[in-house]
Amino acid sequence: MNNRNRGKNTGDDALFGPEKQLDRLRMAVQDMLYLLSRDYPEKASSELVGNRYKLKTRQIQALRGASASEKQLQERKLKQLEVAELEDKVLYLDGFNVLILMESLLSGAYIFEGLDGCFRDLSGVHGTYKRVNQTLRAVELITVFFQKTKVKKLIWIFDKPVSNSGRIKQIILDFAAENNLDWEAALEYNPDKFLAENSQIAVSSDAWILDHCEKWFNLIGYLISEEDLDTNLIKTGENGIV
Repeated sequence: MNNRNRGKNTGDDALFGPEKQLDRLRMAVQDMLYLLSRDYPEKASSELVGNRYKLKTRQIQALRGASASEKQLQERKLKQLEVAELEDKVLYLDGFNVLILMESLLSGAYIFEGLDGCFRDLSGVHGTYKRVNQTLRAVELITVFFQKTKVKKLIWIFDKPVSNSGRIKQIILDFAAENNLDWEAALEYNPDKFLAENSQIAVSSDAWILDHCEKWFNLIGYLISEEDLDTNLIKTGENGIV
């Protein structure tokens, strides 16, 4: 195993630690809610709001992840399933989205709870996936969820164009075989579109998938609560209330 993790970037504590910075971020999220709800484009809105509150690049990244329009929030809520509704169901899991977010969370990176109740981080694949110290622990936690909730089958979907996607797919399949789990794993050229169109229940915090899928489940929220995970969690709703 290597010594890599997905922890904080240098400077993140200064951007997301002080209460003054968090107040600005939360006010920015409220401004974004107003603009997006009136059909202003996301990019232009985030630039406008970012300038107003003098946000840095990573703060704007967090802002975009946390924001949504009133219509998006309402529709996502209607499609969100509770944990009791998952028994004997087949779930399609957005592989890199969930895995990297869990790795970041377990590494002590800042995690942001958006207005939709979903959790997002500031990491990304950037064309190549590299396994880190927390990868196995992340898979183990997903296993705990799978077994506790009596999900029928879990199908992991990974981005085929991402380097090492075949390797992580095989790691998942080997882990499933060793632990007698009814899991499948597949590579797709356009996993977002595949998840939105082919899954009855998607497991992701990707905004586009949430807006286009049939039903979805907030796995990260479940794990944080059910397994009492220690997180550097930032609630981006006004006064920290989402």
